Amino acid sequence: MSKRPLGRAFVALERRELPLALLMCGYFFLVITTFWILKPIKKTAFIGFYQQSGGLDLFGASFTGAQAELLAKVLNMAVAFGATVAFSALARSLRRQQLTYVFSAFSALSLTAFALAGTGGEATVWLLYLFGDLFNTLMVATFFAFLNDSFSPEAAKRAYGVVVLGGVVGGAFGSMFVRAQIEALALSDWLWLGVGLSALIAAVAGAAGRQVAKSPPPEAPTPTGASEPPAGNPAVAGARLLGRSRYLLAIVTMVGVYEVVSTVVDFQFTATVEALVPAAEHGATFSTVYAATNVFAMLFQLLFTSALLRWIGVRGALLVMPVVIAASSLGYMIAPVVLLGGLLSASDNGLNYSLNQSAREALYTVTSRTEKYQAKAFIDMFVQRVAKALAVGLSLLITMIFSDFEDLRWLSLITVGGALVWLFAARAAGREFRARSGQR
Repeated sequence: MSKRPLGRAFVALERRELPLALLMCGYFFLVITTFWILKPIKKTAFIGFYQQSGGLDLFGASFTGAQAELLAKVLNMAVAFGATVAFSALARSLRRQQLTYVFSAFSALSLTAFALAGTGGEATVWLLYLFGDLFNTLMVATFFAFLNDSFSPEAAKRAYGVVVLGGVVGGAFGSMFVRAQIEALALSDWLWLGVGLSALIAAVAGAAGRQVAKSPPPEAPTPTGASEPPAGNPAVAGARLLGRSRYLLAIVTMVGVYEVVSTVVDFQFTATVEALVPAAEHGATFSTVYAATNVFAMLFQLLFTSALLRWIGVRGALLVMPVVIAASSLGYMIAPVVLLGGLLSASDNGLNYSLNQSAREALYTVTSRTEKYQAKAFIDMFVQRVAKALAVGLSLLITMIFSDFEDLRWLSLITVGGALVWLFAARAAGREFRARSGQR
């Protein structure tokens, strides 16, 4: 079989890797397309409900739509904990496409229920918002567990640029499609579309699983004392693995700090739109910024990610985003306007869904199967939500103490400080990856 690489301009895939890489690219495209269809829909419905009702009154306090969304993100932590338990328990006996079948069916059934029941009330608006995040939590974690269980570290450097390109193209396509059709399609139409996409995800995952079965990657060594998946409560199985690995602790620090930074950035952007943009233009503004963000991510992934991973390696690629986030946050702190709020959001999501995600996921290729499924699920599902809840608390505290919109600029001090911690953790993880894989 030929070992000659294909498409030297962007990637160096070997011929035997191409079918699986394209299937995983398609799988990720469908997951992220669905997510970016749900994201502006659920956000617009949520913010719009509280603008029409005059805000959320809770325990004698009144919250704006943006502040109520922060409370929803706290509640997402409890939802994510349940998802972590379910994923960890199922991953003990299921892997790859089998997990995808389970969560695709759950997503299709949930979306069907929303489409049939409607989302006009306060309870259903909250449930739809929570489900939108739950879909992302389950389906993205399932996808990356499958991906990291299907490629060796060497193959990952060649293939992940192509695979993650599917996600950023899906983000661009999904957000631009919503932007073009947001006035033409009813909410129920978007939900039924999500049902169809869930079925397609399951079908593509099945085809990818058959490809992996033809030539499975070598298993990474299992960490000492964990030759079998940890017994006991699946809710803490991943946490036990983290406590035994400095490498995983560096990864969890990167992920946790990023989620704090990203949540603060998203709140600054949402609050900026809420304060400075007329209510009738909120949906168009959110969908426009998300579309521009995903086009940027798509072009960056297509033109630069694979080349950068080969040129500066995984370690170098991990350092790019914290530097850019720190610079963008300083800009917003100087001038908190819609343009810079949008650029701040774009620098967050645009790089995270392209270069940063490709590099971060490559870190898991040198871990054992137990770590790929148990520890990664704990990090991606539970730790992310705990970090979001911390950021929510900080944001709410500052906005309750300083009620003036202009004071939101000082939240950027949190994001700049977080970016520095993130930078040091990324350096540590990159050094260990190089030691384990023999690559940059």
